[in-house]
Amino acid sequence: MTNELDEKLIAAKERWAREGKHQSGDAPKKKSRLPPGQHKTDGWPVLDLGMKPHIPLKDWTLNVTGLIENPLTWTWEDFQAQPQVEIKADIHCVTSWSMYDGVWGGVSAKRLLEVVKPKAEAKFLLFKSYDSYTTNVPLSRFDDDDVLLAHSWNGKPIDRDHGGPVRPIIPKLYFWKSAKWVRSIAFLDTDQPGYWEVRGYHNDADPWKEERYS
Repeated sequence: MTNELDEKLIAAKERWAREGKHQSGDAPKKKSRLPPGQHKTDGWPVLDLGMKPHIPLKDWTLNVTGLIENPLTWTWEDFQAQPQVEIKADIHCVTSWSMYDGVWGGVSAKRLLEVVKPKAEAKFLLFKSYDSYTTNVPLSRFDDDDVLLAHSWNGKPIDRDHGGPVRPIIPKLYFWKSAKWVRSIAFLDTDQPGYWEVRGYHNDADPWKEERYS
C-alpha cells in the first residue's frame, strides 16, 4: 500500500471491527432475502481504501498461479474469448447495505477452474488487486454456480469506482471478499488472511451468520 491510502477511513473501519459496528446481534431467523443487520439500498455505494487504480484494458492482465496444473496469464482479449455468462444476484456489504438483483456478466468460476485444474492439495484462494489489496476465500466457496469474474453490471462495464475492469463476485459472502481491480489469484494449501481479515474482520464473512468481525 502507499501513502495515497485513506488512512482515516482505514482506522475508522478497524475501530468498527473492535466495537462491532453494524452488528445487530439478531439470531438467524427463517431464511429471508435480507441477512441480519442489513438494509436494502437502491444504489451502489462506493467504498475503497482511497485509491482507484486506472487500468487501461490494453494493460490489464489476470495471473493465476499456485497449486494448479495450468498456470495462466489472461490478457483482456483472452478473458473476453472465454465463454461468457450472466447471473442475477444480491450483494451484501459489511457496512450494512444490501443491493438486490444485480445482473453480473463475466467468466464463471467454474470455467476458470476447468481451465487451471486445481491440484488436490489446493484448498484456498488469495486474490490480489491492482491497489495491492488482498482477500482470501476457501476454494469450496469460489467453486459455486453463482460466482464469476465479472466485467459488467446491469449490461454496462463495471466502472473504475466499483472495481472495473474485472472483479470477482461471490454473492454468498460479505462483499469485501469480492476484491476490486483483481490482478492475480493464487491457489494455496493453507489459508492466508487478507487485508481486512488481519485487521479484525471475520475470516469467513458469511452474512447469514453475521460474520462481520473476528
